[in-house]
Amino acid sequence: MTDPLILTVRPEPDAYAWTFGGAPPMARIAPGTVLDLFTEDCFAGRVRSEKDLVSEVCEFPFLNPQTGPFHIEGAEPGDTVAVHFVSIEPARDWAASTTVPLFGALTSTHTTATLQPPLPERVWIWRLDRARRTALFQAQDSDIEVELPLDPMHGTVGVAPANLEVRSALVPDAHGGNMDTPEMRAGVTCYLGVNVEGALLSLGDGHARQGEGETCGVAVECAMNTVVVVDLLKDIATPWPRLESDTHIISTGSARPLEDAFRISQLDLVQWLVRDYGFSAPDAYQFATQAVESPLANVCDTNYTCVAKLRKEWLPARETYRGVHARLRETARALRG
Repeated sequence: MTDPLILTVRPEPDAYAWTFGGAPPMARIAPGTVLDLFTEDCFAGRVRSEKDLVSEVCEFPFLNPQTGPFHIEGAEPGDTVAVHFVSIEPARDWAASTTVPLFGALTSTHTTATLQPPLPERVWIWRLDRARRTALFQAQDSDIEVELPLDPMHGTVGVAPANLEVRSALVPDAHGGNMDTPEMRAGVTCYLGVNVEGALLSLGDGHARQGEGETCGVAVECAMNTVVVVDLLKDIATPWPRLESDTHIISTGSARPLEDAFRISQLDLVQWLVRDYGFSAPDAYQFATQAVESPLANVCDTNYTCVAKLRKEWLPARETYRGVHARLRETARALRG
């Protein structure tokens, strides 16, 4: 086994992408390349204290900067890009979370218009202990402090959309984007359908941790040092972003209303069972109904994202995606030494 090519990218502040599609590639890479990346937080590093209100220090729409895009040689529509997360590590010893006016699941929004004023802006700075793997919550209106375990993830991973579209990095859809699922953690392989030549892969929006649903609209947002292996599966289509871990296969769906996001993820899982595991559609529908886990990813973004996941131990012993997850796991082990 030859050592993979490793590309290290530490973007300058003006080198981030703010959209999927419409941005020129940062670099061209061959399948099998290891990307050693720095990603900035969703606030572009500008929210550093309780006094730094998003409305004052950030400039809309320049939120959620992405490292990329990367042109993957040989990628064409109808193919699938596999992104295996080797490691996701906070790059700082602090992270920020906020309330943002007219954003979040428990407040008026631009699309859920109500008479009462928006919730006030507030900022919480979370202290990260990277050695002990903890994130410290400090209440603002009492002396309550709670340590939660770090669970680093990427909220945003995607490729350029189809049909010449350019989508804000705040939007999740069939191309990936701002899905905000805690399933996107180290050890997982993400499958993304290619829509344009080169795929144009980008990622960002690191979270030190996030609850399912991301209810207030903002996770524990932090810059990340992330290592991924990128591979290409020719002539395999992936209609919606999928993930594979050592224990589960996972489908996603992003839409509004929430029930449509749920339906998309469930249908995609059923279709995955039919394509790769030998089920008929009625059998897959019945089996998934009784075995699926359906955590929410986000109920706050421009589109909501639902997840449908099944335990591998309950599935027939069949190969999916040509066994690329297991192969990339071996690459990851070799990289870690």
